[in-house]
Amino acid sequence: MSGLTRRAFGLGLLAPSALAQAPEVDLLLVLLNDGSGSIDAEEYRLQREGTAAALEHPQVLAAIGRMRHRAIAVAYGEWGTPGAPEAILPWTRIAGPEDAAAFADRLIDAPRRFLSYNAIGDALAMATDMIRTAPFRATRATIDLAGDGPDMRSLMPASVARDRAVSLGITINALAIQADGSARATPLGQHYEANVIGGPNAFVVSARDRTDFAHAIFNKLIREIS
Repeated sequence: MSGLTRRAFGLGLLAPSALAQAPEVDLLLVLLNDGSGSIDAEEYRLQREGTAAALEHPQVLAAIGRMRHRAIAVAYGEWGTPGAPEAILPWTRIAGPEDAAAFADRLIDAPRRFLSYNAIGDALAMATDMIRTAPFRATRATIDLAGDGPDMRSLMPASVARDRAVSLGITINALAIQADGSARATPLGQHYEANVIGGPNAFVVSARDRTDFAHAIFNKLIREIS
């Protein structure tokens, strides 16, 4: 990985004097969850709580503790409306249980932004810009997207946004939630493999439904961090 690519991780738009001063972490991780109209209140709660629980899990924290800097930086966003993904929580350094618990509490308490459709490409574009302007340095950056539907009506198609992120050295992984049991011409996991994920060791995992979300996101985080 070139020095130029490494500088793109979290430092792309910082002034030169700030580059060397930015705290270093082992991973920049943007968590992107589905906030579209297909998600009812109970599903939304399960999604938020599953993400919070996974970040606080002792095995996830142990994986962070085994890394060089023993810290990662996490930001959280939700997607839906074309051109209007929401950055819900800003970059936060997580280096132990107290950091994870504080982030989890803020995530549970943050009000819902009601969004429509499934504009995945616009969410990936937002997450890429968040990584480029993060106030941390890291040699790895990952976008972690979870959803129950394909890309729809994005101003920037998902495959274009993916290619832009990958060109900066960012990896995109996805969690496909089989939420409604409906038959699709292309299974959701295959759609994400073809149009959403990319970068070194990119992968898709599946959850049977939103009740399986916490288990799936936990396994996904362990894999991404390790």
